[in-house]
Amino acid sequence: MSTTTNRRALVIGASRGLGLVLADELTRRDWQVIATTRQRGSELQATAEASNGQLTVESLEMTSAEQLAALRERLDGVRLDLLFVNAAIDRGDLPIGEVPTDMFTEVMITNALSPLRALEALRGLVAPGGTVAVMSSEQGSVSRNTEAGYELYKASKAALNQLMRSYATRYADDGQTKLLIDPGHNQTELGGPDAPLNPKETIPAVVDVLEAQAATPGLQFLDRHGETVPW
Repeated sequence: MSTTTNRRALVIGASRGLGLVLADELTRRDWQVIATTRQRGSELQATAEASNGQLTVESLEMTSAEQLAALRERLDGVRLDLLFVNAAIDRGDLPIGEVPTDMFTEVMITNALSPLRALEALRGLVAPGGTVAVMSSEQGSVSRNTEAGYELYKASKAALNQLMRSYATRYADDGQTKLLIDPGHNQTELGGPDAPLNPKETIPAVVDVLEAQAATPGLQFLDRHGETVPW
C-alpha cells in the first residue's frame, strides 16, 4: 500500500452528488484523486482547478465498454489504492408491471452491469492490498425490502449486490478489499431535496469506513457507520 501522503484513488462518476463530494473529501485527506465525468465544464472541473493538482479529471461514459478500455489505456502504469465506482439512476416509482422494457434495460445497465464492467476493466490498476468499492444502497437489501415503492431501483441495486458477490467469489484470492457501501438517503438529484441526510456530512463518514477497512481482504456490505447491511 502507498504511504499516507501519496495514496491514490480513482472515483468513477464524480460529476455531482455523492461522487463529487467523495472526490473532494479524499483530496482534503491528502489523497491524489482521479475522477471521471461524462461532460467537461462541470463542478468537478472547478473543484479540480482549486485542488493544487491533487484532483485530476478524466472523461468517461461508464456504460461504454470502449470508453472504459480507453480510460484503462490512458491510466496504464498508474497504481491505485482505491477504485470507487459511484453511478446510479432512478426512473421513478412505477410498479414493475408498468415499467417499459427500455427503461428496465437502461436502469439495469447503468446501476448493475456497468459498475461491474468498470471493476473488471480497471481492477488491474489497484495495488496489492488495495480497495475496490461500489456505491450501493440499503434498498438493494432483499431482507429489508418491506416497504412498497421504487421496485426497479431496488431490483437494480439487488442485482448490483449479487454481481459483486460473484465478482468477489471469482477474485477471492487477489488480496483486495471489496466493499459495497450504503451511504443512506441523501439530498442529491437521485435522493431528492427532502432526503434526511446531507452528502457533506455523510461522505466524510463513508471515507472513514473506506480508510478503516483498507487491507481487509474479502467482501463486505457496509453502511456509512461501518455497520453490516444484511443481504
